[in-house]
Amino acid sequence: MNEPNSRILVVDDDRRLRELITKFIKDSGYKVDSAASATEARVHLAAQDFDMIVLDIMMPGETGIDLTHSLRESGNTIPILFLTARDSVEDRIHGFDSGGDDYLPKPFEPAELLSRMRAILRRHTKTKPETTPISLPFGNLNFNLETGVLSDKNDHIFLSSTEVILLKTMAQSPRKPFSREDLAQRIGHRVTDRAVDVQITRLRKKLLDDSKQPRYIQTIRHIGYALCPDQ
Repeated sequence: MNEPNSRILVVDDDRRLRELITKFIKDSGYKVDSAASATEARVHLAAQDFDMIVLDIMMPGETGIDLTHSLRESGNTIPILFLTARDSVEDRIHGFDSGGDDYLPKPFEPAELLSRMRAILRRHTKTKPETTPISLPFGNLNFNLETGVLSDKNDHIFLSSTEVILLKTMAQSPRKPFSREDLAQRIGHRVTDRAVDVQITRLRKKLLDDSKQPRYIQTIRHIGYALCPDQ
């Protein structure tokens, strides 16, 4: 991977700092998207593949640590560089233990941020295995786990960002039960279990699943849901 061609996601609730970091990284030749919260970051991650997240820890609601825990528990190994004003040894240990790859205290020099990003990308590129795009079949439909696209032959079926997050989450571990609480956390910090049920009902319709006897998104009693593709 040519490092400057990498796509970076910057997540920080401080608008001014987020815009400065985004501009600096973009001016250095990288492709950059930005998000103001963990919830907004999930939308970006569901719609686009990224090579790294530059992530602020202290955000209102779902913190950077919370988001990292959630991503790692779902099997997402994307490199994460934490940014934070807290720089005690305990804070750094907590950041690394949560699944972060590096830890940069604020304030910092932009050149150091770029240097740390390059180091992480080099390490990740060396260890990243070659993967083949995964497509899961559901009758005449196919869901591409890499792109998040649900299609019927050459036609794409519209999925909302929330539906993509749910389908991608469950598609990473087919036939594994996911609790409503877990799925709610993946969607957003304040999403209710009832909202998950509503989204699952909509997904079933788009997968042409039988609502009375669902085949593709099965209800696991007292737990939640499991995705069961045709393979």
